[in-house]
Amino acid sequence: MGVEQKLGDLGIVTTTLEEAVNWARTRAMWPLLFGLACCAIEMMATAASRYDLARFGMELMRASPRQADLMIVAGRVTRKMAPVLRRLYDQMPEPKWVIAMGDCASSGGVFNNYAVVQGVDEVVPVDVYVSGCPPRPEQLIHGILTLHAKVMKEKPFRQG
Repeated sequence: MGVEQKLGDLGIVTTTLEEAVNWARTRAMWPLLFGLACCAIEMMATAASRYDLARFGMELMRASPRQADLMIVAGRVTRKMAPVLRRLYDQMPEPKWVIAMGDCASSGGVFNNYAVVQGVDEVVPVDVYVSGCPPRPEQLIHGILTLHAKVMKEKPFRQG
């Protein structure tokens, strides 16, 4: 006999604590503003009124790593910028996630030289890659929804 049969139609919602925590995490991700090149324009367009990231709880791009839990690396990362990126990532509170936006952030793009990092995953762990040069706002939204699906499957509490 299930809970629904015992309680009747009282409008009670039942869930697990893990699902409730993960649901809250996905609905209140605060992105860190880290735009490096032309992909940053598309990231800003995603936050504007036409695509409206506010419907995902991302009204404001944070400029402080201590108030953000999602880093969207938009554009090419140079060797000179890599330590700054790592420092900002280390200052973010746990749990934290990273989206590599664009071909330059994912694989170095067309810049195959000594000055550009060939993929931001050399500097920080990446959760979702968004392809394109530059990717459209719809692609970034798809990447965010992909990250939401990944976070919903995570175990929010560590055992041991």
